[in-house]
Amino acid sequence: MQTDPYAGADYAQHPSAGYPGETPDLYGTAEAYPPPQPPGRRHLEPEPVEQEEEPESDLPVGGAGGRDGEDDGDGDEPSGRRGGRTPKGGKKKRSGTACLLAAAVILGVVGGGGYYGYSYIKARFAPAEDFAGEGAGEVVDVEIPKGAGLGQMGRILKEAGVVASAQAFVDAANANPKGKSIQPGVYPMNKKMSGAAAVALMIDPTKLNVITVTEGMRNSKVYEAIDKKLSKPEGTTREIALRDAKNLGLPAWAGNNPKLMDPLEGFLFPTRYDLSKDSTPESLLKQMVKNATDKYTELGIEAKAKELGLENPLQVVTVASLVNAEGKNHDDFRKMSEVVYNRMKKTNDVTNQKIEFDSTYNYAKNQSEINFNLKEAQAFNNPYNTHFIKGLPVGPIGNPGMDALTATLNPDHGGWMFFVSVDGNTTTFTKTYDEHLKLVAEFQERQKQKNGG
Repeated sequence: MQTDPYAGADYAQHPSAGYPGETPDLYGTAEAYPPPQPPGRRHLEPEPVEQEEEPESDLPVGGAGGRDGEDDGDGDEPSGRRGGRTPKGGKKKRSGTACLLAAAVILGVVGGGGYYGYSYIKARFAPAEDFAGEGAGEVVDVEIPKGAGLGQMGRILKEAGVVASAQAFVDAANANPKGKSIQPGVYPMNKKMSGAAAVALMIDPTKLNVITVTEGMRNSKVYEAIDKKLSKPEGTTREIALRDAKNLGLPAWAGNNPKLMDPLEGFLFPTRYDLSKDSTPESLLKQMVKNATDKYTELGIEAKAKELGLENPLQVVTVASLVNAEGKNHDDFRKMSEVVYNRMKKTNDVTNQKIEFDSTYNYAKNQSEINFNLKEAQAFNNPYNTHFIKGLPVGPIGNPGMDALTATLNPDHGGWMFFVSVDGNTTTFTKTYDEHLKLVAEFQERQKQKNGG
């Protein structure tokens, strides 16, 4: 039940001279308060401002007029109003206080709204917070995951202390024509870089903290790259590879021949490897070997080796490494693998089961020469040199990629026996030795003209 807010007030009825028993109007005088309003209508209308100024007086309130709220004995004031009336000055003071409070509330609301409005406008339209220059020199490794958009990249850089705000990076990337070509990976970056400087670094693929093993790349080159990236003394990774080969995850069918120059050759799978502060030669080698082993298992090379007439899965990898070294594309690889298989046949009386690939001689010599003395090559006794031995080399001569591997498992079957690249770009395959000799003569003539002979 709602309590009557006016229950405690003394509004007693007094007889009136003209109409006995009628309740007098207590609110009819100019000085009286207005009648009470229902709760829902209170404070809806402002109190009227009195135009007539009160006369200034040095006398205390209630002096001349006697209306000081005390009983002056004249009996004209109803007893119920005694002590309940306030001079006009008091009433005006209360109204001024209310106005001040209302103004304070309004200013608070406007001020708060203005602050948030300013913050929104600043965030929406003002330039993003940004550092200046190339950074403070303190280097951190920042890893950008696959599938990350510019916004996520910016947040990662902001959290690492590289840029002042994610938006500064996004704005700089959108302004750079290559800004959307940033690759995932690990980037060594300075702290406190401008957004533009961060983008400029990240669009340069050479700045990625990665090692890329290319298709056909030899292990010796991979070892050099690891030493350089990890700031290790030259030869560190190679020593670890040869010493700990059996502990790096090779499959059971690999690395058992004591004649192998490097048991890991063919098992450092070609792809990109991201480096971090925790990377070591051992961890990278294990990752590379695992990738290769997983791919070989996926391709089913153990079963395929028997179908192709090879002795073991290692020979599949070896054939793939040969065709990767000699060919230039997948079509070349398929025809090249056909050449290898045909030359290995016992019925081959043209090369007498010798494969005679220059790449094998170069591998044995740890070189990459196009022109060398053929007679010297044919006399060089080495288990990798197919100009000297019959059949396949003892092991792979590089790390074959997927194109070379799938071509090895699915040769062309065109009966090819010979090939030569006359112009250095296109490889031509032939079935007979006479056709091959004509192409060789053409190749030698081009070489003379090229060398000014």
